[in-house]
Amino acid sequence: MAILEVDNLRSKYTFNGPEILKGISFQVEEDDFFAIIGPSGAGKSTLIRCINRLIEPSSGSIKLYGTEMLSLKAGELRQLRRHIGMIFQEFNLIDRMSVMDNVLSGRLGYVGSLRSIFRAFTNKDIQRALELLERVGLADHIDKRADQLSGGQRQRVGIARALMQEPTLLLLDEPTSALDPKISREVMGLIRTMATELKVPVLCNIHDVQLAKEFCNKIIGLQDGVKMFDGPTKTLDQSNLDEIYAMEVL
Repeated sequence: MAILEVDNLRSKYTFNGPEILKGISFQVEEDDFFAIIGPSGAGKSTLIRCINRLIEPSSGSIKLYGTEMLSLKAGELRQLRRHIGMIFQEFNLIDRMSVMDNVLSGRLGYVGSLRSIFRAFTNKDIQRALELLERVGLADHIDKRADQLSGGQRQRVGIARALMQEPTLLLLDEPTSALDPKISREVMGLIRTMATELKVPVLCNIHDVQLAKEFCNKIIGLQDGVKMFDGPTKTLDQSNLDEIYAMEVL
């Protein structure tokens, strides 16, 4: 069953500017860990950010569980975004806040800003945050400020925060680009394991083709905003990669 359906999606940054995405279509199913690959400037981040309308597409269709996202008004979009977790390239943590408070911020869409100011989270939310921090290996760091953590630890906080939303779709925007190869592999393995356990489909923009091939079951390849490949990872061969990265300047 398709969880996310993207059809003929187009995007450009200015009204008269060039198109960044040029009619992209694909589907993410309920058990997918789906990668978006391609050279720098191919439109990978734009595609990810169009999915939850951090960037407004020019035209096309994005359906999440059958709901057309591009027709939603602001209040309706806020409601739907509760169910879309996002893990960012630069972690997007609040450095002065503790690890625990950063994870609890994943519930802001449910508790509202006023309750969050007074840290009026439910016991259930607090227990869930503790469980997630235990799961990502940070149970001993809950009171540390986020800026006291290593890059790998900060991304683990980002994973726990995204999962606090109880998402029905998880978006990853270059989650390993700021990490060394060993930590990158650990982080991708952790995300895949937890997403599988929680039955959350994943759409991941990733620059490292080897990681995409190792952890993702399906791949879409972009070049200059055009879809060059869309299929199971096992069918991606060197000729496909040569086509996807043909315009990359080495």
